Amino acid sequence: MTDEELDALVAAMGQAAKVRLLTGASGWRTHAEPAAGLRALVTSDGPVGVRGESWDERETSLVLPSPTALAAAWDEELAAELGGLLAAEARHKGVDVLLAPTLNLHRTPLGGRHFECYSEDPLLTARIGAAVIRGVQAGGVAATAKHFVANDAETDRLTVDVRVGERALREVYLAPFEAAVEAGVWVVMSAYNRVNGATMSASPLLAEPLKGEWGFDGVVVSDWGAVRTTVETARAAQDLAMPGPGGAWGDALLAAVRTGAVAQSAVDDKVRRLLRLADRVGALGSPAPVWRPVVPEAGRRALLRRAAAAGTVLVRNAGQVLPLDPRGLRTVAVIGPRAAGPRIQGGGSAEVFPASVVSPLEGIRAALGSAVRVLHAPGVPPERRPAPLTRDVSRDPETGEPGFLVSLLDAQGAVLHSEHRLSGRIVEPARVDGAATVEIRTLLRPGTTGEWTLAVGGFGPVSLTAGGRTVVEGVFARDTDDPTHIHVSPPYRSGRIALAAGAETEIVARRGLAPDTGIATILAAAPPPAARAGALADAVAAARAADAVVVVVGTTEETESEGSDRVSLALPDGQDELVRAVAGARPDTVVLVNSGGPVTLPWRDEVAAVLIGWFPGQEAGHAVADILFGRTEPGGRLPTTWPVRQDDVPVLGTTPRDGALRYTEGLHTGYRAWLRGRVEPAYWFGHGLGYTSWEYERLDVPEAVSGDGSFEVRVRVRNTGDREGREVVQLYLAREASAVERPVRWFAGHAAVRARPGGTAEAIVRVSGRALRHWSVTEGCWRVEPGAFTVYAGRSAGDLPLGAEVTVPVAAPMASAPRRPGSPGPAAAARPGQARIRASDHSPRTDGRGGDRLRGGTGRLSGA
Repeated sequence: MTDEELDALVAAMGQAAKVRLLTGASGWRTHAEPAAGLRALVTSDGPVGVRGESWDERETSLVLPSPTALAAAWDEELAAELGGLLAAEARHKGVDVLLAPTLNLHRTPLGGRHFECYSEDPLLTARIGAAVIRGVQAGGVAATAKHFVANDAETDRLTVDVRVGERALREVYLAPFEAAVEAGVWVVMSAYNRVNGATMSASPLLAEPLKGEWGFDGVVVSDWGAVRTTVETARAAQDLAMPGPGGAWGDALLAAVRTGAVAQSAVDDKVRRLLRLADRVGALGSPAPVWRPVVPEAGRRALLRRAAAAGTVLVRNAGQVLPLDPRGLRTVAVIGPRAAGPRIQGGGSAEVFPASVVSPLEGIRAALGSAVRVLHAPGVPPERRPAPLTRDVSRDPETGEPGFLVSLLDAQGAVLHSEHRLSGRIVEPARVDGAATVEIRTLLRPGTTGEWTLAVGGFGPVSLTAGGRTVVEGVFARDTDDPTHIHVSPPYRSGRIALAAGAETEIVARRGLAPDTGIATILAAAPPPAARAGALADAVAAARAADAVVVVVGTTEETESEGSDRVSLALPDGQDELVRAVAGARPDTVVLVNSGGPVTLPWRDEVAAVLIGWFPGQEAGHAVADILFGRTEPGGRLPTTWPVRQDDVPVLGTTPRDGALRYTEGLHTGYRAWLRGRVEPAYWFGHGLGYTSWEYERLDVPEAVSGDGSFEVRVRVRNTGDREGREVVQLYLAREASAVERPVRWFAGHAAVRARPGGTAEAIVRVSGRALRHWSVTEGCWRVEPGAFTVYAGRSAGDLPLGAEVTVPVAAPMASAPRRPGSPGPAAAARPGQARIRASDHSPRTDGRGGDRLRGGTGRLSGA
């Protein structure tokens, strides 16, 4: 639809109808306007899967690897494929707007939502995020770049004022969002936090640079509940307030328009943008477009399996213990608390319900078959923290089916509605008029005799009984405004009671639906404490009895989830002790780390191999087996630097002081901060090993940059191992004796190449002129400093064997200039940092006369 047609639709609407469109109609829908041919737009979380409008465990979703795992693949093509898969899932569920990707940065490893963000580097985040956006929107679904901007921690996230310098804001934190606009993103989400005093839903940054300089012509939607004032936010470039139908706009905004406090032209612009978005997703006019699935249904699980392996990072492989040869195995020990129950996704608003999950234990067993015995030992006692009850230990007291009976009761306790549910975690019970209480009932079959901890989650009046005995009872006032704690993961109220193994006990949890306390209700339990020494001894015995040992360790819901930042980078629950005990018995131990962000690994030099598996999605176990047994190479490289010790991290704190979190490090985040210090990390940004070895032979750069400031770099590498492999060639820039402050080095692009044993590959990386520019605070524009820049090539930010200089002439133009609204950015043509690969496989082979001859080969583009 043309701008003229959109203008005509806006002009035809009444004032009240326009204002009504600017607040959501419900938790996940916008208002329809039939007179304009506009149907409601449906929104949904999230980055690892499309949940849809309801939070119901009976409605399952495909679960992708976490964004951190996706960034670890360093593969834009794969990122776009997964974006297409999200689009197909969204269309299947009637979703128009996907609330992803998250483009905030890993500023500190303590960030509790690390798993939902891509990396510590603005360029890598920009490239992967833009690829996901292109993939999603190619399927006719709007992607949402969030959370704009500097929303990089969870502590006091609703109110914190992030104080960040103008240059760091432009060069670091805004950069991924600028790339998203250039990729054509249709929606941007404003964050909860403030930046330099202004709340983001009323921030001048929404106008400049977002809508003005960058030319963003889409919709700015608020984070849920982030619009908390009327006139201030409506005068700003905020377009849509979610959720609805209440909130700070509505009637109050209509009154402000009628009195002139908010200009009618501002409302008209917001409505025009909303109609443009509706047109793009097929919600305006008729007939609606028919979108073909980007990823065929038959190949979706295979894609998830491939993606999980592509993002897995091998950080240590002493003695080339990996890959394991299945032909030499009779017994394999799979040890650790995450071996049978992995975390496939992080906690919080982005969670979805998988139809199935393949654990590492299951994947290994399936790969080895019945000829190999697979032993399993958790190695640590069951967690003492309550967890939502599941179907395997619970059954509906009325039907006898595995699961739970969830009822809505009126004020007198009469049942208004009942339904069978599959989990003790009921985030959204049915909505029934007159309901005053949510009740969850189940028959619990304990597997262990002893004192159990039973818990009910929720605010307001709650109670819990076991076999008619009261375990919890009280009224618990809401003590937070954080929507995650209110609507997704409310706190537990717990008590203890003795239960006998195998003896069914009826458990009844009730939670009163008090105003402003949410509706989520959880029935949870934890088994009696067990002896740590016994679990540890069982694990060591299993290790000694096996031909190969794999230990799977990881974080928990309490240590890594939306709504709170991490306190410690250490693995919880004695898992470090477990690894050391097993490694003491078997030095050839392989460890798989199941976490969304960095953890400290004090035993990393005591084991043979370490794999970082992140939160790998539902096909986790199959991907792990593929890597362990050499069916595929671990393709990942770290998107974030991992420390040796928590105290070594140069940028660590997440706690505001006097309401403000000060980004005093400026440009020097992540590996840039590490490069300024004297302490080496455990593993640098970009680090990762494959199943072969590489030699960096040659680096070629031009004498000077081109007219737009860009230039091409050629790097020749040789596969010096005995197996075909993939190498991620990384480029970094440096500038000595600069007139402006700069990082020691900064990432400028990469290319992934393949070669057979003995073969060479040439990676050609186009470095964007943006990599050379800096933001001039005094002039308020981008500038490029003339002179010599050093280009480094290598395997990580800390391993760069090749270097050469490129000269920027005095007359070099700015790397970019402000654009008119709606004008295309560089992404409309060639994409900055895009890689082109040329490879030549000079693998020696016999020609039958005792000599060698050369054979040709090919390279493959795999990211930029």
